[in-house]
Amino acid sequence: MEFRDDQAIYLQIADHFCENILLEKWKPGDRIPSVREMAVSIEVNPNTVMRTFTYLQEKGIIYNKRGIGYFVAEDGKIKTNALRKEDFIHNELPRLFRAMDVLHLSIEDIAQYYQNHVKSTEKA
Repeated sequence: MEFRDDQAIYLQIADHFCENILLEKWKPGDRIPSVREMAVSIEVNPNTVMRTFTYLQEKGIIYNKRGIGYFVAEDGKIKTNALRKEDFIHNELPRLFRAMDVLHLSIEDIAQYYQNHVKSTEKA
């Protein structure tokens, strides 16, 4: 996993988990990799991974079965989607809007680029 400097590592790992849940690689009730397994696979300190697990558990996305491991909550996908939307609205959209202002791009311009993107991904 490649880490960026603009966000805490545990949050970047959480984003990776959220993506797996939203893409349904991990479904409700699925056991997720252990702290140790994740730490080894992405080459970070287990404490960092534990911080990710704690964060996602506090958000209700995963839960712990003591002695067995961590699992995706039954409503984990819904909560993940809500969390990601909130993050996008508060963090990504303001950056996008600033860039649009600087580049003199309109909503219509962005809509056209988005439509082109959708068409290109449908062909793939």
